[in-house]
Amino acid sequence: MFDAKKVKDQIVQWIRDWFEKNGKDCNAVIGISGGKDSSVVAALCVEALGKDRVIGVMMPDGEQPDIDKSYAIVRHLGIKSLEVNIGAAATNIICSIMRGMVHNKDFPDYTRPSDQTLINLPPRIRMATLYAISQSLNGRVSNNCNLSEDWVGYSTRWGDSVGDFSPLSNLTVTEVKAIGYELGLPAEFIEKTPSDGLCGKTDEDNLGFSYDTLDRYIRTGICEDADAKEKIDRSHEKNLFKLEPMPSFPNTPDMEWDDVFGYVYV
Repeated sequence: MFDAKKVKDQIVQWIRDWFEKNGKDCNAVIGISGGKDSSVVAALCVEALGKDRVIGVMMPDGEQPDIDKSYAIVRHLGIKSLEVNIGAAATNIICSIMRGMVHNKDFPDYTRPSDQTLINLPPRIRMATLYAISQSLNGRVSNNCNLSEDWVGYSTRWGDSVGDFSPLSNLTVTEVKAIGYELGLPAEFIEKTPSDGLCGKTDEDNLGFSYDTLDRYIRTGICEDADAKEKIDRSHEKNLFKLEPMPSFPNTPDMEWDDVFGYVYV
């Protein structure tokens, strides 16, 4: 049985300890979408660090119909915030890529960026924006991903998949919601229909199965829906690389390990 209060208290202490070691007196800089993950991370950081050390950043891509939810959680928690619209930056980069492709004899079969490029560029701009703000405001950037999304690779590499500290990466969506209620967050933030805010579809539309199905499979190994199980297994295997350190050439054929100097040539 998942003990939401116990785990919530453990996460709060973990955040305090992490900042004590890695960012004493620094601020937590959090990308705010108004959904459960960013809302729960922000609330955890408020409890761990105090509201004066938490900064919420809204980053709409042009017009964002539900941005009022982002402002609502900021007001609810009483944290500092700012809005940075990334729409113009994303458009300018895409237009520059297109200009580089059109009539380019090196790439005769490509005249426009792929659909996946159009979807993944904004999250990467958002992460660059968070780090720019963090460096300017003495901050550390949160990663708001949860275990369910990471399990099937539902994140953008070097976008929302990264950060300086990650409070939720070992919790499923079901568990994140339970933590949210334990924190006393209103249901409007915890139960908001999750979407990437980019392609107009919900997360579950994109995945092809429900989070309830995914969470049960992760925690119990049980999934009666054969089609959903196949999709989950395929996505998990295909996206494992996102969770692993970047591969590097070891360059050790002519080297031996030395306890003082590490690898040395022999």
